[in-house]
Amino acid sequence: MTIPDPPLETPSPQSDAVGGEGSSRPQMIAQALLAIGLTLLGLWTLRGFLPALVWAGILAIAVWPLYQRACRRWPPGRHNVLLPACFTLAIALVFIVPLVLAAVQAAREAHGVLAYLDTVRSSGVPPPDWLGHLPIGSREATAWWNDNLASPEAATNLLRRARHADVMSNGRSLGVAIIHRVVLFAFTLLTLFFLFRDGDRVAVEMQRVSTRIFGPGAERIGHQIVASVHGTVDGLVLVGLGEGFLLGIAYVFTAVPHPALFGALTAMAAMIPFGAPTVFCVAALLLVVQGSTLAAVIVVCFGFLVVFVADHFIRPVLIGSATRLGFLWVLLGILGGVEAWGLVGLFLGPAIMAVLMLLWREWAGDGRKLEPPAAPAPLPRLTGTPAP
Repeated sequence: MTIPDPPLETPSPQSDAVGGEGSSRPQMIAQALLAIGLTLLGLWTLRGFLPALVWAGILAIAVWPLYQRACRRWPPGRHNVLLPACFTLAIALVFIVPLVLAAVQAAREAHGVLAYLDTVRSSGVPPPDWLGHLPIGSREATAWWNDNLASPEAATNLLRRARHADVMSNGRSLGVAIIHRVVLFAFTLLTLFFLFRDGDRVAVEMQRVSTRIFGPGAERIGHQIVASVHGTVDGLVLVGLGEGFLLGIAYVFTAVPHPALFGALTAMAAMIPFGAPTVFCVAALLLVVQGSTLAAVIVVCFGFLVVFVADHFIRPVLIGSATRLGFLWVLLGILGGVEAWGLVGLFLGPAIMAVLMLLWREWAGDGRKLEPPAAPAPLPRLTGTPAP
């Protein structure tokens, strides 16, 4: 006797969803635990690539308004490959070109450094005149110089000790770190390409999932995060580039060695609050070594003036207006984010603080929902991209 197959039933979306109407309470708890476990397992699997995914998301949010305008100007085709590839390549060049220029400059300087080391080993280096005119510690500094660099024998012994100090192991560790960063950068670009291509679909799906799990309030948090990233990019990256440009002009007029290189280093350091003084103080020290004390004073005074205006007036306005944070919370979010998450914490820190302040204002208010600032250029549905 043949047992007939049971009739096929079309499951409803509500019964298939986690915690749907057709699920009992034990099933809902089991499904929630399964979802949490699988999520943690996925994060553990991708733990080595999470920085690349986070960087790709930050870059996509930062460049999305420009990408949206480009899509309106040149609507994507059926496969939507060319425009995402162009934007990904442009962002890659923004990072690669300065590194290549710095490497070329370092290679040019390597010959001079080797020649200088040969001179040190053969004849030593007498103490410079400015060393004896230091306001503090001139006698101790001159004595150390005479003991370690003035004579060829002392200089050779100093270089030999430096050469034997785990140079090979440090070089091997540096090579492994560089390879790791290159791989992460490649995966960041790959993820960025797919975010550009499928950004509208990803945004809609994330909105649906967050609404089903956390309710309508998750959309406000998402808008706050996007607005915070935009404000942080404007306040850190753009202001840092401006500081580097202004101080680069000062380096040119005061005859700092390699002003373009020092300007680029200042721009990168200025993206971290109070990071630029490290670079322009080194530039001023080089000017002092060359005997240009007045030029060094000009560089230091102008540098601190630029940093003061940028960190106390421009950055709080750009970041605070987008995140609705005061200067103290902006500063704590940036510095705490860098300490906890590394360089990506520059953008995660203010975003996390902005979300916490949004929730605090709602919980501490009169019960009315506070709307976060409108996220500039939200992720829309692009023409020519299939809807989910």
